[in-house]
Amino acid sequence: MSNWDERFRAGEYPQDPEPDPLLERAVDAFPEGRALDVATGTGRNAVFLAEKGYRVDALDQSRAGLEITRENARERGVADRIEPIQTDVPSHGFPASAYAVITISFYRAIDRLSDIKSALEPGGYLFVQHHLRTADPVALGPSTDRYRFAANELLRACLDLTVVHYDERTERRDGRRGATARVLARNSTGQRQSYPEISMA
Repeated sequence: MSNWDERFRAGEYPQDPEPDPLLERAVDAFPEGRALDVATGTGRNAVFLAEKGYRVDALDQSRAGLEITRENARERGVADRIEPIQTDVPSHGFPASAYAVITISFYRAIDRLSDIKSALEPGGYLFVQHHLRTADPVALGPSTDRYRFAANELLRACLDLTVVHYDERTERRDGRRGATARVLARNSTGQRQSYPEISMA
């Protein structure tokens, strides 16, 4: 049993986490098609996207996390829209131009981000959120900086896409303080483009 299996089964990780508000506000601007949730955990993004009509490939190395994802999907009536895939993200083969939407929440996939971006269809959207290195005391996220993004690291990694939204901020979840970066980017290029109307409130 992996460390993540133990954490999921012990309830140390939220069993039915909600998607990020930015993703909730932006989803109506996304194109139709297949979706990919990388390091799905307990299905935070996968179940949400399935509820929005996407067929979702949910990747995670943890069998326990995928079992919880399946149960969450069943409870919300979308189990037939989610394909749980037990895999190791660092060695997973991402298909080219296969997904309209790709999401990654709280997994530092910087070493595979080029391959993940290549898996986007033209016009497809990438949403990533993860913990930041910070000088402030925080209780959320990895205990060391090794698995956190440096300032602007995530932004720089997405500049070959059209960045629709980026922020770095301190936030509180469940009464605990954390620092996170979020990016929403589209697989498109050009000096003059159309842009979605997304409320940032």
